[in-house]
Amino acid sequence: MCGIVGIVGTSEVAAALYDGLTVLQHRGQDAAGIATADGSHLRVHKGNGLVRDVFDAKAMLLLEGKVGIAHCRYPTAGSEGLDEAQPFYVNSPYGIALAHNGNLVNTDALRREVFEQDRRNVNTESDSEVLLNVFAHELDTHKALTPEAAFKAIEGVNRRAKGGYAVVATVLGLGLVAFRDPHGIRPLVLGKRTTEAGNEYAIASESVALDILGFERVRDVAPGEGIVVTPRGELHARLCAEDPQHTPCIFEYVYFARPDSMMDDISVHKARMRMGVTLGEKILRLRPDHDIDVVIPIPDTSRDAALEIASLLGVKYREGFIKNRYVGRTFIMPGQGERAKSVKRKLNPIPLEFKNRVVLLVDDSIVRGTTSKQIVQMARDAGARKVYLASAAPPVRYPNIYGIDMPSVDELVAHGRSEAEIEQFLACDWLIYQDLSDLEEAVAGPKFPGRKFDSSCFNGEYVTGIEPGYFERIQQLRSDEAKRKRRVAS
Repeated sequence: MCGIVGIVGTSEVAAALYDGLTVLQHRGQDAAGIATADGSHLRVHKGNGLVRDVFDAKAMLLLEGKVGIAHCRYPTAGSEGLDEAQPFYVNSPYGIALAHNGNLVNTDALRREVFEQDRRNVNTESDSEVLLNVFAHELDTHKALTPEAAFKAIEGVNRRAKGGYAVVATVLGLGLVAFRDPHGIRPLVLGKRTTEAGNEYAIASESVALDILGFERVRDVAPGEGIVVTPRGELHARLCAEDPQHTPCIFEYVYFARPDSMMDDISVHKARMRMGVTLGEKILRLRPDHDIDVVIPIPDTSRDAALEIASLLGVKYREGFIKNRYVGRTFIMPGQGERAKSVKRKLNPIPLEFKNRVVLLVDDSIVRGTTSKQIVQMARDAGARKVYLASAAPPVRYPNIYGIDMPSVDELVAHGRSEAEIEQFLACDWLIYQDLSDLEEAVAGPKFPGRKFDSSCFNGEYVTGIEPGYFERIQQLRSDEAKRKRRVAS
């Protein structure tokens, strides 16, 4: 999972790109980069670390230009080193820099095509560099530098690439190019603002980036759609895929996106509130005479759901954990030992909220389960009489293959276990999961009844289809042991 921003302005855009990345930092804390275009010059600066650590005053001064893109990286399997920091750049044709959020599921086949048929070399293991070279080749075949040629190139990408992808790119002499995969799995939103000097446009992973920069959210980029914005602020848009099927990733709403974002015309905040309502209703169905004294969220993503559950159950809502905001998400930590240490560094309970109480802890989801198990024990150590655990999402039983680097399937706590067995593993007194139908209904809300989502990590149904042997390959890349070996080798 990554964050991307692209801007065409009437003045220098580097500072705005930096600010946009800072509010998308939750989407990736591993690396960051900015590329700007100034006439016939393309300037790129990128590195490992948080946005604030990668860019200093000297680097920002070098990033001249009124067109630019930016990226913050969440490391996916096989793309974890400095060489994989984005944006990527090729100088033929024209000079193109590209940043990508998502994951291709036919990377190996595409890499062979790029080398053997397109006569291009890919220097890293990143699927984003493969995607860049596919786009560059497709653009080169049309021998023109026009929006029409860019749309034809995007059509070529959509025919060849398979997976989830949202892309922003700068093409020297053309401007900003952006596109989204035909399923709209990864989010992308378009914004506009009008200045005395003319129209400015921004495209970002989440609307919160537009908000902070003062752009008005115009709409989401449609599945399979291409956008071209020229340096003069002229906007061109066209559908570049046959029969697109809109199935956005539901895990964006569960966990990744900021609650103040609008994605695919759905408020993340309201979606999470509705998750709480449906989960609270399930609790009342199962235990109408429950003995819950207090509802406590596991910060931060579960707060909206926990508030609604407490209201529906008629019990107190309390903040029972204090979060150290200078520790990264444990979901992203490379190894089990590091994650275990990180949980205690990250959360500390307030004993007064637990002592002699029956506590319902609410989390957005349960992935490996090791974090949840430690938090349940923290609640007991803080004096809770009973500890119940509610998940706003269903059991995560399958890998996410479209840009969220979930662990290998054997490391998912729900894989191969019944809910009773998971409850035993977590050592809680009661475990309650959201039903998938309720989750999908909650996210769709009253505006989009029946909307389809990519819910593959819950039901194992992959909207793009999967080639034989794919899961075996990602198993080798995603396991903690495989990641440990790569760290040792580097």
